[in-house]
Amino acid sequence: MNEPHLIGFLLNIAGAAALLIWAVRLVRTGVERGFANQLRTWLRHSASNRLLAAGSGLGAAVFLQSSTAVAVLASNFVAKGGLSAATALAILLGADVGSALVSQLLLVRQSFFIPLLLLLGVSLFLRSSNDSLRQVGRILIGLALIFVSLDMIRAATGPMVENPGTLMVMEYLGRDLLTAFVIGAAFAWIVHSSVAAVLLFVTLVGQGILPTTAAAAMILGANLGGACIAYVLTLSAPAAARHMVVGNLVLRGGGALIASVLIAVQPTLLSYLGADPARQAINLHLAFNIVIAVLALPFVGSITRMIAAVMTDKSPVGLNLEAASALDPAALSRPSRGLDCAARELLDMGQRIEKMLIAVEPLYDNWNSLEAQAIEEQDRIIKKMHLEVKLYLAKIAQQGLNEELSRRSMDLASISTSLDAASDAISRVMLELTQRMHAQGVSFSPKGREEIGDFADRVLGNVQLALNVMMNQNPAEARELVAAKEKVRRVEQKLQRHHLERLREGLVESIETSNIHQETLRALKQINTSFSMVGYPILAKSGDLLKSRLT
Repeated sequence: MNEPHLIGFLLNIAGAAALLIWAVRLVRTGVERGFANQLRTWLRHSASNRLLAAGSGLGAAVFLQSSTAVAVLASNFVAKGGLSAATALAILLGADVGSALVSQLLLVRQSFFIPLLLLLGVSLFLRSSNDSLRQVGRILIGLALIFVSLDMIRAATGPMVENPGTLMVMEYLGRDLLTAFVIGAAFAWIVHSSVAAVLLFVTLVGQGILPTTAAAAMILGANLGGACIAYVLTLSAPAAARHMVVGNLVLRGGGALIASVLIAVQPTLLSYLGADPARQAINLHLAFNIVIAVLALPFVGSITRMIAAVMTDKSPVGLNLEAASALDPAALSRPSRGLDCAARELLDMGQRIEKMLIAVEPLYDNWNSLEAQAIEEQDRIIKKMHLEVKLYLAKIAQQGLNEELSRRSMDLASISTSLDAASDAISRVMLELTQRMHAQGVSFSPKGREEIGDFADRVLGNVQLALNVMMNQNPAEARELVAAKEKVRRVEQKLQRHHLERLREGLVESIETSNIHQETLRALKQINTSFSMVGYPILAKSGDLLKSRLT
């Protein structure tokens, strides 16, 4: 192949692979923005048995097109005590099967799919005023682009089938399965998507570019690479929240190595998985994850206990290193940099309040005086940070600010006040309510407790979104955050009605905890409102905010 043709081929392959990676991410973004709360609730309610947990993980991975995203969600639930590590591992095993199932579905070739999906997707995204329908449109556009990218790969690799140089390299991979395995794992890691990696490898083997054994090794490598992504993303999580991720890494990675050795020794095993190479490769991916799930599900409890015995929390003992304040006095003479320092301090405040919210909900079920003291201490720190931010902004203002910087200073002061109010809602309302429940020896009705948990999860999701907005200043995410405020208000009203209905039915638990239930809902709504204030300055600047809601 001459040099111009080689450059054209590489550009086409690189462009198609880039489109595939971006399209998979587009689908995942649409699901996360439109249906994240429903998925969180779905996963939280799957703790009753392992089969249901695995089924929930499978469904979540199909929607998100990513077992990694499911792993991060499950890790968050374990960290806050909403799931056991064993249940989370069952969810993750199901998610691996769901991710493999997605790869099967996306390889279906129908000529009318692309124009139909694009027509529906663009229409929903541009014409719909409902945010959920807009996200459905985003998902359909992403699916269409996945099919387009796969067609681009087929078109680009078609001329390479007869090229001697290409055949020589691919034949080498067919003989050196260890190298093929490593390439598969590395590619899945680099693109952060085992789905995209598997689709690329299957398309190449379907075109006759890759030998079947090389494609099988690369797909198994992609399973190891996909498990490594979740491991790295949860490195900062508590040890208890990482047990299920490590368990999945051991099972999926170890299983992939064993399966690769079996294929190297007995390549004829692939013939049982389909009539043609592409079908054998994609069926291997699904069969491998199903076998791992079936073999491991009965033993998830034992597996997580073994990992817990090996893994220990490596937090330094006896050290209490508080984060240094971001309010740099040296930046006072440079207002723009000083305001950046104040913004960093506010981000730290928000992250502290996020931890307080995660810590306070379990106290409704089991009182823990040490946790309560830690929350109160965090509230005192928040109060101190709020005062220091106000004084720091006042000193910056003394330097003389132009209109833009003055507006930004006022926005930061407003956000600081809102975050302080959120801290109050946790420490002075929710914490006091949990203490009252403990002192009175009462508990919510099962349905009431479920509603409180689901609502707290929804608010926590919006708090995390607000922290993202504080970092990236993204107008689209800011709009999503502000829109969520109205959704939370409607959900809170609905839950208040449900509570009153239970009171009318005479449920003893509902009567005993009536005020606590209603005040908790109002406190959570206040926290959500406080964090939604982060989005308003961004939308005002972009022109997406009306000056008045009055008609």
